[in-house]
Amino acid sequence: MKNCFRAPRLFLPRGGFEKWAVPAADSHAGDRNFWERVARNVGNAPSCLRFILPDVYDGEEADAADAVAAGIYDALAEEKLDRVGRSFLFIERTLRDGRVRTGILAALDLEQFSYARREVTPVRATEGPSPRAEVLKAVRAKTLLEFPHTLLFYRDKKNRLAKDLAACDLETLYDFPLMEEGGRICGSFIEERYAYDVAEDMMSRGEPCFAVADGHDEIIAAKMYWEELKPTLKGAEIRNHPARFALVECINIYDPAVEIRPVHRLVTDTDGAAFADYFAKNIKCKRQGNFLYCMLPAGADAVRRADGVIAAYLRANGGRVEYFEDADALARSEGIGVIFRPIEKDDIFYDIKGGELMPRHTFTIGEENKRYSLEGREISYD
Repeated sequence: MKNCFRAPRLFLPRGGFEKWAVPAADSHAGDRNFWERVARNVGNAPSCLRFILPDVYDGEEADAADAVAAGIYDALAEEKLDRVGRSFLFIERTLRDGRVRTGILAALDLEQFSYARREVTPVRATEGPSPRAEVLKAVRAKTLLEFPHTLLFYRDKKNRLAKDLAACDLETLYDFPLMEEGGRICGSFIEERYAYDVAEDMMSRGEPCFAVADGHDEIIAAKMYWEELKPTLKGAEIRNHPARFALVECINIYDPAVEIRPVHRLVTDTDGAAFADYFAKNIKCKRQGNFLYCMLPAGADAVRRADGVIAAYLRANGGRVEYFEDADALARSEGIGVIFRPIEKDDIFYDIKGGELMPRHTFTIGEENKRYSLEGREISYD
């Protein structure tokens, strides 16, 4: 099997890590107050906030690609970044509840990744793209560096790789608290000569070897841009162009700190009683007040069937659907909630085997487990 990764040359800030690292762009997508608070915290300090497009402002980013490109150019010109030699990083993320999630930061070879249905590759998307991917592709086409938040799952039931790396005497590159109650993050240098042994260890547990855990549109946008660029290149350029790769953090799906949660639906702006009756006639469920508890086995098939019923009703009667990972937040909203059973970790890889895709918004790792934008990598020779 071909190696899926390369040891990247990384860019890190010369200082001020606490304002530099910011939450994932797709986190808190319904909360403008959150992102306004992040902006106030950052102020005029150098920060990845200037290199990302928070989803909360979707549709409002006129000239966004030019603004991000200019921000990255200024950071380079003003020498706010240090370049780190080729390496993987061993990431230890202490969550706000004290649990520690470990990960491996590496550059993914996009030739080994696909989001196309029925296409079997070592690294698989778990869901297809949204229109947001096109926006992110346009940004990628204009920028010199990426500061992504994509997470990939790999499988290691005994967590041996993380335990082995934690026992090594690795050089610490950074160790600091994250803003917005993000806990703490520590990144340690894995020399290039050892990096490929780490990659091989992650890849040795069946196909697909990796599944996208978070940052779906971000990694799909990287693939889309690479496929557009590739026909303009030849020979060694195709093998080595930086846009062929994308920075990702690989996390063990069996890490005790990793949670897989279902994403629930809320149907609004329609006759709630009529929708509830229609849904209950088509999907086995238990009704309690404004909640419909789906009784199908947990996983992608249940979500696919429920989404089909919801879509059919909305086409005929109007209304809209919203997505909630937090059942308590859903309970505070007006409408009819469709609640799914928790998803087993083993089901994630099973549901995408053979090139299948899950419906969008099938599962989440939770806001507190999302990656922060922090490390950068070149994606252009310009």
